[in-house]
Amino acid sequence: MGRLEQFHRRLVLAGPESGLERLFFAVLVGLSWIYGGVVFLRDFFYRVGFLPVYKARIPVIAVGNLSAGGTGKTPFVDFLLGWFTTQGISTAVVSRGYGGSFTGKVGVVSTGNGPQMIASVCGDEPYLLSFKHPQTLVYIAPRRRDALKLLELEQGVDVVLLDDAFQHRQVDRDLDIVLLDAARPLGNGRLLPAGLLREKKSALSRADLLVLTRTNRERPEMFATDLPVCRSTHRLADRVTCLEGEPTTLQALVGQRCLAFAGIAAPEQFYRALVEAGVSLQTTCSFTDHYVYTQQTVQQLEEKAAEADFLITTEKDAVKLTGLSWRKPCYVTQLELDFWDDAPLFDQLQGIVKKVNHEKHQ
Repeated sequence: MGRLEQFHRRLVLAGPESGLERLFFAVLVGLSWIYGGVVFLRDFFYRVGFLPVYKARIPVIAVGNLSAGGTGKTPFVDFLLGWFTTQGISTAVVSRGYGGSFTGKVGVVSTGNGPQMIASVCGDEPYLLSFKHPQTLVYIAPRRRDALKLLELEQGVDVVLLDDAFQHRQVDRDLDIVLLDAARPLGNGRLLPAGLLREKKSALSRADLLVLTRTNRERPEMFATDLPVCRSTHRLADRVTCLEGEPTTLQALVGQRCLAFAGIAAPEQFYRALVEAGVSLQTTCSFTDHYVYTQQTVQQLEEKAAEADFLITTEKDAVKLTGLSWRKPCYVTQLELDFWDDAPLFDQLQGIVKKVNHEKHQ
């Protein structure tokens, strides 16, 4: 995580620690009021119908959050793609392609045969999803409706998932799922940039379902809402893979010294999960979210890992390490989701499946 990003996250979550920081935070609060005013007007224009909303012929599920980053959207979309596959439902994903260099109207990441773009162009998440689900169509578009119009021409697409789209109001959706980190569902309660919220809590009235992530089954966190709530937790899969593709188990790495690195929104949660799994962290190295790795970065990491036996990172980071050479083993972990209080989630998903099957037989 970059120093500025790390400072901002500490400032808004832990509060200012000095007079200068309090002054800087006061400026951020003022900017938050301006941002909040823009968000209010935008919401008003959509509610009164002044801004148009596109209604697709294909069922649309939006997955998003209320705060900026770190709630686990990508593992959740990954789970949905796998679940729909088991139900015989074909899927497509439309993402904004944040962090990628693509500047066109619509980019085709995958036509159902795996990724056709590199991660630095299409963004980390679209590349990762197309790699893990090669049968899924994956498009990127600044305006999601442009991609939806193309997908409506495709044969066999039953459901479209909009990634990171709760604030993307240009497209109507059949199911709106919002993820909240159970530990800090609203951060410090303030809007950006004095907080992490993209919108106020009242915006949740647009959602159909809340998914609390990183919950504790023994001490379930409570969140006051009238919406249906599903709880989940993230855990590291026991299977890890070397960058060259050779698999091993996380347990086999226990007892060895490692350097863990990540360029994600909340890397400390990844490090904590490694420690809880028994991995001995000698040191860590955090980069900004969507960081682009180079051979120079690898050299710096290996110098920092001089006393370590191996390096380990996330699968989101691994998609940007292709073609880089390593002298030490570098392993890739992946997150898996466990659900409880999951009836609201699966009731909603089964409703989408019934709608798809009904339309197929009309």
